[in-house]
Amino acid sequence: MAPASPSRLTVFRMGTVEIFKRRWPRWFFLAVILQAIICMVFEAYTFAYFQRGLRNTDPFAGDSDVQSQLKTTPTFLGLFILGFLYEVVLVWDALIAKNTIQIIGVCIANLALLVYGGLQIDQIHDAIIILTNKNVFWDMNVWPETRAELIAIPAIIGLTTVILSFIAWKLYQEFAWDILKQIGADYRMKKRFLHYQVYIALLKFDFFFFVGFTIQFLVVVGGRSAVEFGLTAAAIPVTIAILLCAAWSTRREWRAGMWIVGILYLGGLTYFIYKLARIYDPNHQAEYMPVRKSLTTFAVLTIILIVLTIINALVCTFNFGHGLKQHLLKSSRQEMDKDQASYSMNDVKQNPLPSRMTID
Repeated sequence: MAPASPSRLTVFRMGTVEIFKRRWPRWFFLAVILQAIICMVFEAYTFAYFQRGLRNTDPFAGDSDVQSQLKTTPTFLGLFILGFLYEVVLVWDALIAKNTIQIIGVCIANLALLVYGGLQIDQIHDAIIILTNKNVFWDMNVWPETRAELIAIPAIIGLTTVILSFIAWKLYQEFAWDILKQIGADYRMKKRFLHYQVYIALLKFDFFFFVGFTIQFLVVVGGRSAVEFGLTAAAIPVTIAILLCAAWSTRREWRAGMWIVGILYLGGLTYFIYKLARIYDPNHQAEYMPVRKSLTTFAVLTIILIVLTIINALVCTFNFGHGLKQHLLKSSRQEMDKDQASYSMNDVKQNPLPSRMTID
């Protein structure tokens, strides 16, 4: 009688334990967590000092400029918290799956956070100047007291990115054998699997940058009408559904689903190009001024990601029917058995063979 397969929760638990047992995965994971903790502490300190220095803002309730600037710091704080926590989850997922493509993607995403941290310095400085000129602050030392922390954030992210890039190279070498065991030595099959991994990683990063853009738009800019606000907010669950459908269609090699998702990608691309043009439209640019630079960054990065996603979706579609599906579509029992066996592989390798058969 075959032994019972472990639950998926057990596999994730064993995978997490395995991360901390191996040197390079452990250091990669700890570096990302340490970066997240330090930067979020600095962001929280900036937010607390910013809020503490404000006067009673009730008299400025009708001043749209003041209200927009007051939302700038909380928006940056919220986005950084989302970004760092999402990055930790992505790293955890990538290390358990031994997905080197996603690990490299995390290093690139860290560079995007570096750019965002640099933009935050200028935009929060502008917000403080505007609010000071309007006599919203009673404490005139808000900028001198928070400037060092704001400058330290991109510096820490930059240093961490260098460290992560080095460890990513070590992980690439370490995980190469695991990929070979899963896919085999067929070069063309490995190439198809690489395209699949790139596509799935792009979907995960698409989600973050789209949500980041939408949060900034809803919180700081808002909608010109309740309908626009509602439609923009509803786009988040719709986007999640589209990305899940895209991943499922690729895994199942469902061509119709891929073409439907491709059309939706083109719609998303059109939306972000429209929003980017609107940010710099003379008739509307005042609405976007508090977060124009960060919105531009997110819009441009999202447009680039959507274009790359469309290209990889086409490549994956052309790869349908060549055998990759059989490697991807295994029962959960088989996957967990394989994972459980891989965890103990090193121990099996160390034990000598009890006997050897000789054929005369």
